[in-house]
Amino acid sequence: MNVKLVALLLAGSFFLGGCWGGRVKRGVTVNGVEVGGLPYAEAEARIREELSYPPLRLRTPSGTIDCPLDYADDVSAVLRAAKRGGRYEATVRREWISAEGFLDMVCRDFVIAPKDATLTFSSDGFLYTAGTCGRACDFHALCEAVYAALRTGGEEVELPLREVEPAVTEETLRSRTRPLSAFSTRYDGDNLPRSHNIVLAVSRLAGTVLKSGEELSFNEIVGRRTRENGFEEAAVIQDGEFVRGVGGGVCQASTTLFGAALRAGLTVVESHPHSLAVGYVAPSQDAMVSEFSDLKLQNPYPYPVYLLGEAKNGRVEFTFYGLPDGLRYEVESRVLFRVDPPSVQIVEGKENRIVRQERAGLASESYRNVYRGTTLLSHTLLRRDTYACVQGIEERVPLPAAPEEILLEET
Repeated sequence: MNVKLVALLLAGSFFLGGCWGGRVKRGVTVNGVEVGGLPYAEAEARIREELSYPPLRLRTPSGTIDCPLDYADDVSAVLRAAKRGGRYEATVRREWISAEGFLDMVCRDFVIAPKDATLTFSSDGFLYTAGTCGRACDFHALCEAVYAALRTGGEEVELPLREVEPAVTEETLRSRTRPLSAFSTRYDGDNLPRSHNIVLAVSRLAGTVLKSGEELSFNEIVGRRTRENGFEEAAVIQDGEFVRGVGGGVCQASTTLFGAALRAGLTVVESHPHSLAVGYVAPSQDAMVSEFSDLKLQNPYPYPVYLLGEAKNGRVEFTFYGLPDGLRYEVESRVLFRVDPPSVQIVEGKENRIVRQERAGLASESYRNVYRGTTLLSHTLLRRDTYACVQGIEERVPLPAAPEEILLEET
């Protein structure tokens, strides 16, 4: 319905009470319209045709929206009070009873929630997806601007929108996934069964995420060292001897993981030494795993820690990622004493060769030192261990027997 017609009906309703049939005094002009002598209803209609009913529009990113205003004027009152030959000005007043409900609906239509950046982590590494900004509408500011425009005659109000940053940005995620530590050891890549076992164990550990307070169990992640679980037979240490066993080499993976964890500041819940010292790390820095012995680590930080690993070209390495705490973690080993091995055992064979290299036994301990810059904050004992000595074995070809002497008797 035309707003002028609405206003006409509202204002004209006054005359239903008894003034409908009257006439305007002679010579009256309202808003430049001569209405003297006209019936009130006709005079009001003519005046309202000339009155301006200013709109109010909301300017939005999608265009302008007309506000459903209510209009009121004082035409009837001016005519009733008009005197013969008078010149008058009638005014229009804009009203909006249901403004807040309408404005709230418009505000909500233009709100866009921001999208946080996301992080995907796997054994291949990190994949970041950037977040997107959202949009907010200030409802209270909109109401104030609309009411001010109604008071002052303004005809357009811009929707008060502002950009909203995502709570989590790609920059935030990258800052929480920086390297904490990396540790590597070397292995014989030509020993194919042992290499296979190391690569398999590392591949199962890579891509692990430890939430705050969560524990990592080497045995749970890697699984039992059996042929059915993909492992092959290689040299293992058993009861102070090097023997053949399924899963040989896996302890080098656990030891390398142990070294990376210590240097990342993780908490060591469980670790065990070998019965014999190994050659790829310093004493008391190894981590033997078996069906009955595990390596368990815990994340002490209030944020996740991520693990990547790689084994190729005779080098196994683990790297931990997270939000650095500003500290530096170093590991120190000390040999307390050594024990000489027994004399080499000589066995008879078809060639001269060393069957088993002798190795001295020793007692050792390891410490984790924590630094802030160059300042030592703590010096903590990690483990104190003893490693058995190994008796050497040499195979030697026996010397030929001396020829027998022939005794000749005199005749």
